[in-house]
Amino acid sequence: MRSKRFEYLDQRPVNQDGYALDWPEVGFIAMNSPFDPTPSIKIVNGEVVEMDGKCKDDFDMLDAFIAKYAINLDFAEEAMATDSLKIARMLVDINVNRAECLKYTTAITPAKLVDVVGKLNVLECMMGITKMRCRLKPANQCHVTNVKDNMIQIAADAAEAAVRGFAEMETTVGIVRYAPFNALAIMLGANVGRPGILTQCAVEEATELDLGMRGYTAYAETVSVYGTEDVFMDGDDTPWSKAFLASCYASRGVKMRFTSGTGSEVQMGMAEGKSMLYLEARCLGVTRGAGVQGTQNGSVSCVGVPAAVPGGIRAIACENLIAAMLDLENASSNDQTFTHSDLRRVARSIPQFIPGTDYICSGYSATPNYDNMFAGSNWDADDYDDWVVIQRDLKVDAGLLPATEEEVVAARNKAARAIQAIFRELGLPEITDEEVEAGTYARGSQDMPDRDVVADLKAATEMLERGVTGLDFVKALHKAGFEDVAESIFNIQKAKVVGDYLHTASMLDDKFHVISAVNSPNCYEGPMTGYQISPELWEKLSNIRTAVDPSKIN
Repeated sequence: MRSKRFEYLDQRPVNQDGYALDWPEVGFIAMNSPFDPTPSIKIVNGEVVEMDGKCKDDFDMLDAFIAKYAINLDFAEEAMATDSLKIARMLVDINVNRAECLKYTTAITPAKLVDVVGKLNVLECMMGITKMRCRLKPANQCHVTNVKDNMIQIAADAAEAAVRGFAEMETTVGIVRYAPFNALAIMLGANVGRPGILTQCAVEEATELDLGMRGYTAYAETVSVYGTEDVFMDGDDTPWSKAFLASCYASRGVKMRFTSGTGSEVQMGMAEGKSMLYLEARCLGVTRGAGVQGTQNGSVSCVGVPAAVPGGIRAIACENLIAAMLDLENASSNDQTFTHSDLRRVARSIPQFIPGTDYICSGYSATPNYDNMFAGSNWDADDYDDWVVIQRDLKVDAGLLPATEEEVVAARNKAARAIQAIFRELGLPEITDEEVEAGTYARGSQDMPDRDVVADLKAATEMLERGVTGLDFVKALHKAGFEDVAESIFNIQKAKVVGDYLHTASMLDDKFHVISAVNSPNCYEGPMTGYQISPELWEKLSNIRTAVDPSKIN
């Protein structure tokens, strides 16, 4: 006979997840693998001749790149000689400012970085992130996709997401040839909802760069780096090729981040027995060495791997902290489903939600999860009210705002009408009034009429062949009477030319002012310092749509 309690517990959502014990020989271990190297460095005539127990002659390409470009060698020997516990305590000490911490954390090796954060519990990691986050104000990013690649729905969903407070938005495609329309739709919709939203379209890198150069996108982040040489080479890449690609984006005014995260190497069977966190520290070293302004990390699409082993969620918090310790913009994931348990998915987000990162999610799904073409997200459109209530409960700014039904419907309708107009002006396949109405009120693609996919794909290809650019979108919108939206998209194009938003942790406000780690750095030094929610914002965060106003009670 079985215990009735255990019979019931076996059916609970948390027990539908997969779990495993550590298996360090293949790298299936979150932190502290017995095969992780011991921190070390030797410098001769300004050149690293030994790093983390490996002499120069034995360096692989990641070691060589990190040793040459990622470590501040002027202070490296002193920093490496400093006890890891001392540096860890600096991270949580309110009497040690961020700049002093960076002096040490940017001068140590990947193994030393892991050793430092290994001294911290999750609460201390959160304290470290609170101080080490690059930009003063936290923000959020979302995914705007659907299974039909329906551009009307993308535009409407993006407009709603902007009203709800997202500072950046990302789309992708089910069918590659839809990319120009999806990129246009998300940029248009986002800037209907709030001027100054940065958007991207995650596709193959050459195509993504082409879209950016044409003015269809403003940033990119799907440029992946890995922690072992074999995985890098499996993708036909090297740290140098990724650095070259990053410079291509930057030279064309396209903001970009690298992407990495714990678990990718073991998932591909090439972890070399090293812990997931150590390999991620190498990825972040490559990111810093390449001169990229930031990273999308926090396990991301591999989250199920660290989440299966002991301490895996802690390791994710540690990798987000390491990104900040290396002075990198941090879009801290929370964008991939990994659990059947609502309680567990909230617990996974808390280490980023409470201290705040530059972008708490790197893909909160702005659609129901059935429409998320990045795979299901840890958070989706059905969770909007939960997110804003949790912000309200804890008095935390986690990047979203309450929104009324009237505000959302108005923004969605305007975005749907705007994309209808731009398609008409550019001679693209008709968007009907029926589609506009459906997009205005839709929850997801199940509520949208089908389109002629063949005609759309042909038109998208021809639009590129005609050389249509972002400026053509501006002219079309202005001609159709959407002057405010036209001006917003024009200002996005100007921002790319000026290049000020290529600074670390940059975003644009609704006046197109750049807010970044340069002009708005994090300055946390204990209670009542650093970022504080203003009275005006707190009033907005408090005023959720379901709250009762006592003054209106009869």
